[in-house]
Amino acid sequence: MYRILPVLLAFGLLAPLHAQPTRVLFIGNSYTGVNNLPEMTRQLALSLGDTLAVASSSPGGYTFQQHSTNAATQGLIDQGNWDFVVLQEQSQLPSFPPSQVASDCLPYAQALVDSIRAHSPCVEPVFYMTWGRQNGDAQNCASWPPVCTYEGMQQQLRQSYLQMSEDNSAACAPAGMAWKRVRAEYPAINLYSSDGSHPTVAGTYLVACTMYSTFFGTSTVGASFISSLDAGTAATLQMVASSVVLDSIDTWNIGVNDPVALPEHEDQGNGNVFFSENSVNATAHSWDLGDGSTSMETSFTHTYTASGTYTVTYVAMDDCGRTDTNTFAVNLSTTGISDLPNERFSLSEQAGVLVLHHANRAGLLELFDLQGRKLAMRAIPAGHQTVLPLPDATVLLWRFQERGGHGDTGVLALPR
Repeated sequence: MYRILPVLLAFGLLAPLHAQPTRVLFIGNSYTGVNNLPEMTRQLALSLGDTLAVASSSPGGYTFQQHSTNAATQGLIDQGNWDFVVLQEQSQLPSFPPSQVASDCLPYAQALVDSIRAHSPCVEPVFYMTWGRQNGDAQNCASWPPVCTYEGMQQQLRQSYLQMSEDNSAACAPAGMAWKRVRAEYPAINLYSSDGSHPTVAGTYLVACTMYSTFFGTSTVGASFISSLDAGTAATLQMVASSVVLDSIDTWNIGVNDPVALPEHEDQGNGNVFFSENSVNATAHSWDLGDGSTSMETSFTHTYTASGTYTVTYVAMDDCGRTDTNTFAVNLSTTGISDLPNERFSLSEQAGVLVLHHANRAGLLELFDLQGRKLAMRAIPAGHQTVLPLPDATVLLWRFQERGGHGDTGVLALPR
C-alpha cells in the first residue's frame, strides 16, 4: 500500500508531477491523543524526508460507534482527499468476547471505513492495533478470563484488529505487537504511564515509528527526530517497530489494495511474441518491450526483427496512481528457415524414423517446432541418405546447411 506521488503514464514512462504532503487523519481516543501521536508521527516523518499533513479526532474513551455519529469526526471525514485514515477503537472493547466485538465493534468499523472511502476514494484505512494493559484488564477479568493477563488481552486485541483489517480490505498498524516485543526483549524501556494503560513518550514514539513504516513501507532506523528520548532508546524503538511491520507485511494486510504486476508472454516463433497480463488491482498498463517499442494494451502480439535477449519492463497502475513493476527477459532465436531455397535435399518419415536424402553432401541438420524452438541438431556425413530418430512433434521445420554454404529447408508433417 505504499503511497507514491501522482504519476503520468504515457509511452511507457512514469513522470512525477507536483509533490504534495501525505494527508493523514487519526480517529481514536486518548491512546491517540496522549503525547499527541499525530504530531509525533509528523515530526518523525519529516526527519526522514516525508511531509505529512495531519488532523485528528480523539475524545477520551471514544468508541467507533460514538465516532460514527460524532459531528467533528464526520466533518473531518467529509473533507476528503485523505491518503491514510488511522482508526483506533476504545482500548478494551476489541479484547472482549468475539460475540460482543461482532455486535459492538465490527459494524461501526465498517461504517467508518465506508464513509471514509465515499469521501476519499484513494484512501488507505489503517487499523491501529493497541496493546494490552500492563497487568491485564482487572475490570473485566472475572467475566472474561482471557483478559486477566497482559498476554491474553494482547492476543484478543491482535485477533480483533486483524479481523477488522481483513473484513474491510484495510491495513493494520501492529503497534500492539511492537509493544509486545519491547516488553519481552527490552524490559528496561518503560512504555506504560503510571496507570498501566496509557503510553509514556517512549510508548507513543514506538507507535509513531510503527505508523511510519506502515504508511511508507520503509524503516525508521536512523530518523533524527527522537522526541525527548535518549538516542539509544529511540534507536531501539525504531528498530523494533520497523522490523515488526516490515517482516510481516502480509500478516498485517499491508498493500492489500496495491496493484500487482503479473505479465505473461508466449514465444510464437519467427520473432513473434504474444504478451498479456494477469495483474491484480490494475486499470492501466505500460510495456517497454526492450527494442524501442512500447504499448499500453492489456494483450497484443509484437514482432522482433532480430535474434537476441530483450529486457521487457511491465508496469501495472491503478486509478489512484499506485504502481507495481515487473521486469523479465525474452530470449529469441530466429531460425531464418524461409530464407533458404529447397533444391537438393528432402526429409521424410518412413516407418517411424526420419530419412534425410542429401545427395552425398555433408552438413548440419537442424530441426525446429512451429514456435521456432530448436528440437535437435546433428552433423550429417556424406552419403545418399541418413536415418534419424523421430522427434516428439506433429510438424517439423528443418534446415540442412552444407559445409560449403549451400542449404535447403522444408516443412514435414509427422504422423501421431
